[in-house]
Amino acid sequence: MQFYSRKLIKPGDLNARNTLFGGALLRWIDEEAGIYAMSKLGTKQVVTKFMSEINFISSAAQGDVIEIGLAFQELGRTSITFSCEVRNLFTKAAIIKIDKIVFVHVDENGSATPHFKRVDTLPKINAC
Repeated sequence: MQFYSRKLIKPGDLNARNTLFGGALLRWIDEEAGIYAMSKLGTKQVVTKFMSEINFISSAAQGDVIEIGLAFQELGRTSITFSCEVRNLFTKAAIIKIDKIVFVHVDENGSATPHFKRVDTLPKINAC
């Protein structure tokens, strides 16, 4: 798992219990995974197709810094799949785990289309 980005938990990111709002976290994960898919496939023409069961393990509080990690899983004819883990930057405690996030390469009409990539030609992406 490579950790690619970090987020500071601010007041606007909190729920009614004053912990990290799950919707904000899922938005960040979807954005980061989308950027990762674009980087790997070399195109902006990707959309989120699927997220497997989302396991909220712990929470984060205002002032915490989290980091979003992604790991390449597989490459399909039109798709690319990752797993994800979000953890506290300082304690390394897991906050959320997602076993499978699938992005699909689409054409200008939004229809799935082959990306013509092979696993051995995917670019390496450096973590922060």
